[in-house]
Amino acid sequence: MHKDLLRLARAERGVRIHLACCLAAATVAGLLVLVQAELLAGVLSGRFAVAMLFPLALVVASRGLLGWAQGVLAGRAATALKSALRRLLLGRVENLGPAYRSGEVVTLAGRGLDALDPYLTGYLPAVAVAGIVPLAVVVRLFVADLATAVIVVLTLPLIPIFGALVGWTTKTVTERQWRALARLGGHFLDVVRGLPTLRAFGRARYQASVIREVAEAHRAATMRTLRVAFLSSLVLELVASLSLALVAVPVGLRLLSGSLDLRTALLVLLLAPEAYLPLRAMGTRFHAAMEGVAAADEAFAVVNPPQKAGQESTRETGKARSEGRAAPIGGPAPPEIRLEDVTVRYPGREETALDRVSLVIEPGERVAIVGPSGAGKSTLLHLLLGFVTPSEGRVLADGTDLADLDLDLDEWRRRLAFVPQRPHLFATSVADNIALGCAAGPDEIRAAAEAAQVAEFAGALPQGYDTQLGERGANLSAGQRQRVALARAFCRPAAQVLLLDEPTARLDGRSEAAIVAATRRLAEGRTAIIVAHRPAMIDLADRVVRLDGGALVPPVPVQGGEAR
Repeated sequence: MHKDLLRLARAERGVRIHLACCLAAATVAGLLVLVQAELLAGVLSGRFAVAMLFPLALVVASRGLLGWAQGVLAGRAATALKSALRRLLLGRVENLGPAYRSGEVVTLAGRGLDALDPYLTGYLPAVAVAGIVPLAVVVRLFVADLATAVIVVLTLPLIPIFGALVGWTTKTVTERQWRALARLGGHFLDVVRGLPTLRAFGRARYQASVIREVAEAHRAATMRTLRVAFLSSLVLELVASLSLALVAVPVGLRLLSGSLDLRTALLVLLLAPEAYLPLRAMGTRFHAAMEGVAAADEAFAVVNPPQKAGQESTRETGKARSEGRAAPIGGPAPPEIRLEDVTVRYPGREETALDRVSLVIEPGERVAIVGPSGAGKSTLLHLLLGFVTPSEGRVLADGTDLADLDLDLDEWRRRLAFVPQRPHLFATSVADNIALGCAAGPDEIRAAAEAAQVAEFAGALPQGYDTQLGERGANLSAGQRQRVALARAFCRPAAQVLLLDEPTARLDGRSEAAIVAATRRLAEGRTAIIVAHRPAMIDLADRVVRLDGGALVPPVPVQGGEAR
């Protein structure tokens, strides 16, 4: 069973009871087939009187009743488990603000977790039956007819072997299908949110074509999944049919020669299929359940995010600084940034942009700042850049108040790399725009362009890196302009603090993926403060801080762990 689902099922009493009763009902119904075969073989061979048809009918009715009970209990267990998982999932993202509830999360909490039904109601009971019934059937066959039992023992492992071989392929294509579905849901919701902006800039028709492309990718992934599922069913049925033929043909020949009595032959022919049937059913239901498993993996990745590699190095850096030792990264260590009861009021406004914000950012830590528009996220970055002075409180870098730097403020800014939401490109070459504010040579510029994935489109420009851009980068797309801004940051190797203000806003999925990958490399060994709405950018952070109305919102504890 999926280990995280098992852990959650054990923690939820209602799920635990219903699931245990469901598996018990499925197992008892499977074992009753032995009694059914004994009675039916005895009646057909004449060993039992016709009156034994009544107990046989009771056994059949009992199996039907247990099958009905299994379905009801499995349905209740599935409903309770999905509800518990949805609570954990929504509790995890609740404190990240409405912007985090993107299409991926909506698709995951709805369509994704509903796909767990085949796993909980079909695959798990099939696993319980497959673990007990074939063994019981083989033991009974050993008692009834040794030759048949040997054939079954030799051919029975073929079904799980072929099932596993096909299952690996099924798992891969199903995960691709789920990613395509999540991408479709996420992009569609983002387009709906930004529809007024798209219409204002005449980009609505283009996004319609993008949605068609994403939908086509999902359709193709779904058809690949169905193709593999149908072929896997064919393989399992073929293996089971050949195995049964190996049992039935010798039994028929021995019955004709008189070396096997009728009752034993009937019992063997009735029981042999029941040895293969649970494994075939488990394989078939495994393929049907794979989408739910992929969705569960995504849900638990949100509920219990794995510790990132940079998180441990951040702790080591902070510990080293507290003990007075050298930090484990090369060059000057990133500073500790501390905000102490910072309040910011803009001239002519009564409300505060930031209200008594206290925050400590450890050296080398990656922090995501989230919250609704107007919450004060950009103001926080402007404080660190020295563009805004606090009305109250202090902003400290390694214990030094930024308000006391005066002429040394430029020295502090040399330690920063800033990527704004709307980077300004000047009417000069691509290379000059990348090298803005630093004395980088051609090799350093090309290295920064490679790291920021600017090289992907710069080579297609008329003069490459010497191509003259229009004012504000008019002849580049939004994603290309953002990559140039990231390349500027890569051209500042001495920068110890990385500030990003929603770098993936208004970008399509492909451009966003490129920006996220470049940002991950750029943040290595640096303190990174990322204002973000998109889950992909938030996921880069070691810690998430939420602002709302200019104030810090404390994290909300949720069942299964502390909220991010």
